[in-house]
This record gives sequence, structure tokens and C-alpha cells, in this order.
Amino acid sequence: MRRSTATVHRVLLAALSCAPLCAWPAITIPVSVTQVMAIQHLPPSAVSFVIMDPDSDRVLMSLNSDTPRSPASTIKTVTTFAALDLLGPAFTWRTSAWIRGTVNAGVLDGDLILQGGGDPYITLERWWSFVQALRATGLKSIRGDIVIDNTAFSLPPEDPGAFDGQPNRSYNVLPDALMVNFQSVEFKLAANAESRRVEIIASPSPGNLAIENHIRFVPGRCLRGADRVDFQVDSARWDRVVFSGALSPQCAQRSFTRVLLQPATYAFGTFVELWRDSGGEFLGKLRIAPKPDDAKPLLGFDSLSLGEIVRLTNKFSNNLMARHLLLTLGIERFGEPATLEKGGAAVSEWGREHGFDLQGLDIDNGSGLSRSTHISARQLAVILSAAYHSRFAPEFMASLPLGGMDGTLRSRMKGSPGGSVRLKTGHLDAVSGVAGYVTAASGKTYVLASLVNHVRADDGAAEPLHAALVTWMQHNL
Repeated sequence: MRRSTATVHRVLLAALSCAPLCAWPAITIPVSVTQVMAIQHLPPSAVSFVIMDPDSDRVLMSLNSDTPRSPASTIKTVTTFAALDLLGPAFTWRTSAWIRGTVNAGVLDGDLILQGGGDPYITLERWWSFVQALRATGLKSIRGDIVIDNTAFSLPPEDPGAFDGQPNRSYNVLPDALMVNFQSVEFKLAANAESRRVEIIASPSPGNLAIENHIRFVPGRCLRGADRVDFQVDSARWDRVVFSGALSPQCAQRSFTRVLLQPATYAFGTFVELWRDSGGEFLGKLRIAPKPDDAKPLLGFDSLSLGEIVRLTNKFSNNLMARHLLLTLGIERFGEPATLEKGGAAVSEWGREHGFDLQGLDIDNGSGLSRSTHISARQLAVILSAAYHSRFAPEFMASLPLGGMDGTLRSRMKGSPGGSVRLKTGHLDAVSGVAGYVTAASGKTYVLASLVNHVRADDGAAEPLHAALVTWMQHNL
């Protein structure tokens, strides 16, 4: 028999009062929070949260605070704070160009070596700037090959579709020492009534990516059968895609982005495209190999600063950028090549140096896109409290999404006063979390870490709980 909401609420309160992990501090969990848990059918065993005063590290309210949970992307707060603390916000990565051979009158009689340094944010625009900087050296023709050196990272083979069966989605892209534009291609599709063809525009459009267009043009209204487009990656190397289906000119323009080619072939294909567009000449081929010892430096191209990278990583929850940060921590602590083990060890050593109790923490790849990553709400809150008092607190706090204003919180917590909610969000199947800072009406700022591991999180049941905790903090602290 289905219990009433009032009955469920009483049962929940009883469970909370006797839960062995809930040694309540001065503040008991308010009714406004327990009611939301009852209404959303979230059992207390599936919920962990901590509200902490960062000035005293006193836990004001908690539930299951020491239970290890899957944090999803809230773990990025640990990765990004560790990076800021260890490397400083002015840290940069360098992508280098080397030559092997001789240059006469702008003609390289030899190879151009492109060496990746782990830059997490080489967008297409920045890759274009890199090409322009090379052209500005006077180089105009490459008679040999282009050699890609991505040996700064040493990672085991990984199936990008292992997590959710979507290997070509941008959030699943794997790290590489020379990662360009997140290895992504944007496709725009539109039926042209004049040419009676369906046009496909790819951006970028590297010459080593084959695009087959079998979409039929269908005149008339955008009805069923005239609005279906199928997309297939038809090569193990992801260098051939096939479009099929049918599209009417009365259907809205379609666009989507997919990860294609491989990191080195993508970097090569887009470089050659931009090089030729800028007037450069190249007739050679791609080779993937370490930089030869006798290569001579031609150009160093620095990344955005770490402070800027951290902001982009947290505001938009970028998995690849977080993974690059963890790998970079491994390089800076233990030297090249970067490995996951070195990155994890660097975070562990950093935690011990700060006196953090990170027992049981498994940071895995640093992004939260993982089923092995675990941390407790208390551990998360303690690290956030330390970040609040760190020398780089302004940079770290400015990287977190603002409630109702930007990033992954743009459409959430809109009723909060502007700037009062700074929370990193996290979502996976059966996981939801927030971690960061809430400024109360008193003007004082508190730490909040809230993690829900339950299938009901897939239906959005955890978001009202996170919001209820924020609202209570704003009005009662």
C-alpha cells in the first residue's frame, strides 16, 4: 500500500534520528530539507551533505558525511584547486614547432615537427593563430613530412565508448599531448530549394576526413519521412562518415558535433587545411614519432593561463580539460611522460602536504566521468574550505558556475541573489551533486557539498534537494 507524504516524512525523520553516521552538530536537519527528500522519494542512505563554516571548519549540518560517494563532475573542484595550488594561475603549456633540415627563402627542405605539451585548450581559432605564427617566421613551403610528437602523455589504450556507448560524443574525448579543438567536427545540414540538394557544411573540414552525402532532397512540407537524417561513422579510424535519409527545405537547419579522426590525424588534417588556406605549401605526409635529437627549434606557442583554463573547466564542466590538468600535475611532480598513476600520486602527495584526510579517495582521471571515482562529502567540504582561504581563492571561486547566471547553473537557482551561489555541478547516471559556496543573507559565505547516489537522480529528484539546502543556508545562516 502506498504511504502518504506525511507518513513518509515521519518515517524519514525517524531514520535520520537513528542513522549511525548522523552525529548531529548544533543544527538539526530542517523540515524543509527532509520534506523534499520524502517528496522526491530519496532514502537518507542515498544522500550525503555537509554545510561547513570555512572560518572555523565547523560542520554546521551533515548527513552521511563520511560515506564514500560517486561525485560525478564535482570532483573537478579537487582537480582544479590542486592545479592552482601547485602550479599557480600563471602556469602555461607550450606547443612547439621544430625543423629537421634546412630553410632557404622560406622553403623547408626537410620535416616540420609539431610537439604537443598537453595544452588543454587548443581551439580551432588558437590552432589558426599557431599556423599564422609559423607563417610569420617566414616559412612558406614544407618539402618533407609533418611529424607529430605526442609523447608527453603515455596512456594505455582506452575505449572512448566504454562509459556510455557514445564514443564520438565530445564529453568522451580522450586526452592527448597534442589535442586540437577537442578532436571535434561540427556539421550543419540544410536543404537548398534552389539547388534541390541537401548541403553539409563541416567545420573544420580536414582533407583526411571523407564525408559521403546520401541525403535525399524532399520538396514540400517538413513532414514525417522528410525530416530524418542518419549519421554513421563508417571507419575504425573515424576518418569516413556517411549521411543518409531525407530532408525538406521547410525543415529547420540541423547542426551537431562529433569527435572524429584520431588525435594525431585530426591535428595533422586541420593543420594542413589551415596551412594551405594561409598560402603555405605542403605535399608530404603525416608521421607520428618522437622529436629527433637533431631537430632545431622554430616556434614556441603558449597556452592560455591556468587561471583561464580552470575557469573554462569548471564553468562548463569540461572533462577533457580536467583530465589534462591531472596529467599535468603528474608531469610537474614526477616528470614526463604523463600517466594517470602519476597524476593520482601527485594529488595524494598534495593532500598529505596539506593535512587533508583523503583516505578512500579515488580521483581516477580527475574529471568525474568515471564509475571508480569516490569521495565523501566531508572530504570535499574540507578541500573547499581550504580553497576558500588559499592564496588563489579569487581565481578558484571565480571559476565556479554562478546560480541563475552562467555555466552549468545558468538555468538553476535563479531566485538566489546574484553572486550568492557558486557551485560546481555534477551529473552521471544515478548521480547528482553540487559543491562550492553559498553566501547567506548575513553576508557570510559557507561551504556546501551535497552528493546523491540513487537512480531517482536520473529523474531530477536530487536537484530540489540541492536547492532546498541552498535556500535554507541563505535564510538561516
